[in-house]
Amino acid sequence: MSRQKIIPVPTPETQHFWDGTRMGELRLQKCVSCYSVYFPPRPFCPACSSKEIEIITSSGKGKIHTFIISNFRSPGFDTPYSIAVVELEEGPRMLTNIVGCEQSSDVIKMEMDVEAVFEPASDEINLVKFKLTEVV
Repeated sequence: MSRQKIIPVPTPETQHFWDGTRMGELRLQKCVSCYSVYFPPRPFCPACSSKEIEIITSSGKGKIHTFIISNFRSPGFDTPYSIAVVELEEGPRMLTNIVGCEQSSDVIKMEMDVEAVFEPASDEINLVKFKLTEVV
């Protein structure tokens, strides 16, 4: 039985990200000074503290860096479900879920290629999750 999801609330620093997910885009920030690409959104570069940043659109592709399969009940999730860290092609890592496949370590493996999918959580918010691009 699925429980009600907790819906993120955009802030001025994250609004561009949520605007992007609503349009099916994964938006990241890039430092104009040191060229570092980063996530999560913040008003300054975590590498050099510059406030000169730009918004870029990610390819939405990456690899599973690590994951677990959870059987812990949590609002909005049917068990089992995956909790994963995906390393994006652009470099940053995101905490996310792997969807669209059996939630098993027989299917989901580290270093597998994945791509972003956008799951509506409300009329205003789409959550970023990832699906496998390799068929197991």
